[in-house]
Amino acid sequence: MPWTRAMDEKFEMLLAMMKEIKAGQEEMKAGQEEMKAGQEEMKAGQEEMKAGLEKKMESGQERMEQVQEEMKDLIRAGKDEMRTHVESQVEGIKDHVDGCIGRMEEEVQGVRGKIEEAEGEVHMKIEEVKSEVQEKMSDLDRRLSDLETRPNNFPANPDFMYSRPTVNL
Repeated sequence: MPWTRAMDEKFEMLLAMMKEIKAGQEEMKAGQEEMKAGQEEMKAGQEEMKAGLEKKMESGQERMEQVQEEMKDLIRAGKDEMRTHVESQVEGIKDHVDGCIGRMEEEVQGVRGKIEEAEGEVHMKIEEVKSEVQEKMSDLDRRLSDLETRPNNFPANPDFMYSRPTVNL
């Protein structure tokens, strides 16, 4: 078959298409390289971001632990302060109660003294009354003895007489 102009044109067209395809492939290859470089860059960015996030998370974790320790210290200090305050209040109450007990003991001693004094006075009064009763009894015994020894020759006073029941037989 003889080479014709139409074949030439088609061959040229085919060559042009092949050049275009090759140029497209080159562009595609360059695009793929760019994409690969972009992916590498993105991967490096992700790694960088991941490392940054990990650092931030570690830093945040450390800060959180530090704040927790500070809070624990504050709570301990608050407990210690409250314990000290309560102990101080308890000591104050103990002192007040001891003072009240001391005053009550003094009052009890005072009342005991008054009771002992009153007992002494009552005992003295009892002794006085016993003595007076003894004197009166002695006086009555003496008067009775005088009456018994005296002759019975004076008229009987009706005020001092009492009637005796008589028995009829």
